[in-house]
Amino acid sequence: MNEGAPVTERVLPGGVATGIGSLPGVDVDEAVRRVFGELPDFPHLPELPARGPGAELVGRGAALLVDLPVQLYAGRWQTASKKGVDLRRSIDFLERDRDTLTDVVSDHDGFFKVSAAGPWTLSAALQRRTGGAMLRDRGAVADLTDSLAEGLARYVDDVSARLPRARVVLQLDEPSLVAVLTGGIPTESGFSRYPAVERSVVREHLSRIIATVGVPVVVHCCAQAVPVTLLHEAGAEGVALDMSLLDLDSPTSMDPLGELLDGGFTLFAGAAETRPEQDEPTGRGVADVVETAWRRWGLEPDRRRDQVVVTPACGMSDLTWPRARATMAACVEAAHRIRD
Repeated sequence: MNEGAPVTERVLPGGVATGIGSLPGVDVDEAVRRVFGELPDFPHLPELPARGPGAELVGRGAALLVDLPVQLYAGRWQTASKKGVDLRRSIDFLERDRDTLTDVVSDHDGFFKVSAAGPWTLSAALQRRTGGAMLRDRGAVADLTDSLAEGLARYVDDVSARLPRARVVLQLDEPSLVAVLTGGIPTESGFSRYPAVERSVVREHLSRIIATVGVPVVVHCCAQAVPVTLLHEAGAEGVALDMSLLDLDSPTSMDPLGELLDGGFTLFAGAAETRPEQDEPTGRGVADVVETAWRRWGLEPDRRRDQVVVTPACGMSDLTWPRARATMAACVEAAHRIRD
């Protein structure tokens, strides 16, 4: 890599820690206070899936759709003819979360992150009333993308109004992105897969979302072979990855991201283990994960303080609160090591 390459003007923070999204428990007031206490340099709006349907990734994303109602049917989210109790519950969860921000931290001055499911994960998860995922119908995916773009823009505007001194960042959660691109999404029966979607189509839909929301966007994907170049071309300012899924010896895995980082892209480095059966992470260990990859890319060490945000590897809803707090503390310590 070119160690003398300039870093572009920063629209995302660096040398700090943040969360990915989900946390344990059902008390949003407690969760918000803990996030702002543990991650003061880059807090986020926590998600609490333990509250039940409507608080998890898909139901929460569905609450943001405009003029596209959904409902729960046989344990799965599907499109509906009108707004019902399932969707009202999802909307209520999201509204309560935003009210908590107003009540607890309305004076926050600095970066603040909200997250939502992206169009490809939603289109793979939401079922049509006539059968099959929305993913199978390009017209349905286009309608969903337009609906989500409008809803996300409203969401970001609302959060910005509630936290007038904050600099809002949007994280698009796309855990299904790689499977969409490779034809890995199973059909309703589970016996076959939906065809792969062309990269240009995936990029175009993401680009429409990113261009509409009006704030910096980072895309989160906990999968192998995340298409980082595609995300950059779509307008994302950064990518959030599970660092354990990078193959440090593979040019195919490492070089595209290294080239983007060389140009100023931001890495949300998921370097703190979040699987309950694994050992509790330490700040030194988390920092070592980032530093090992950085050396592999051949990038100037000082640039980490501008281009790396340290995060847990994924969400933490399956952890206990003590373990979640320890993980956040390890990320903060690792960020200090990288920054200092």
